[in-house]
Amino acid sequence: MLLQPREIDRLLLFQAAELARARRARGLLLNAPEAIAIISDTACEAARDGATHAEAVAAAHAALGPADVLPGVPSLVGHIEVEALFTDGSRLLLIIEPLGPGTADGPGAVLAAEVEHAPLVDPVELEVTSTALVPIAITSHWHFFEANRLLDFDRAAAWGMRLVIPTGSTVRWGPGETHLVQLRPFAGKRIAYGFSGLVNGPLDADGAKAAALALAAERGYLGATA
Repeated sequence: MLLQPREIDRLLLFQAAELARARRARGLLLNAPEAIAIISDTACEAARDGATHAEAVAAAHAALGPADVLPGVPSLVGHIEVEALFTDGSRLLLIIEPLGPGTADGPGAVLAAEVEHAPLVDPVELEVTSTALVPIAITSHWHFFEANRLLDFDRAAAWGMRLVIPTGSTVRWGPGETHLVQLRPFAGKRIAYGFSGLVNGPLDADGAKAAALALAAERGYLGATA
């Protein structure tokens, strides 16, 4: 049987969830990876059974509670992102606080001292509106120019930029929501590979921005005008 990488990932998730369920059945409190496995598997199976996006998220929230996990785990699982197969195709599920709000000073928490950051010089502010029917989340170091095609904003102004948020965190848009975000330029060699495949090369090369804008417009990215 020939399986695609996505199918292999789904089987690994299912195996992890089954192991976690067996441990839970023995009366053990779950750690963060075990809780994530069960919650993610529950959401994927709900989608496969024909649930809507909202119903799959609701099923994920109902899968476990704070009493099922070790102390401090809710603080470690602030959100889960998992790709699920719905009747109309694969879509990303964003599950916010699946175990309820955590506490900043729970067991295992890392408490950081106040840090004085260098001032941000001339940040770019953009108003960004989601036209999608499902939530969209963009991470801190994603090339914002290449953000989800259903986010409507001035793409040209976001060229070579990323969100001004803590590393590893995200900004989330619900359906129809508008947020004002701050962007700052990428530093270093300024080479963008991957993301949505609109650049795949040096950001500052001659003609790179114009070519990427044309490709984005061709692929239906909102706000992609030269």
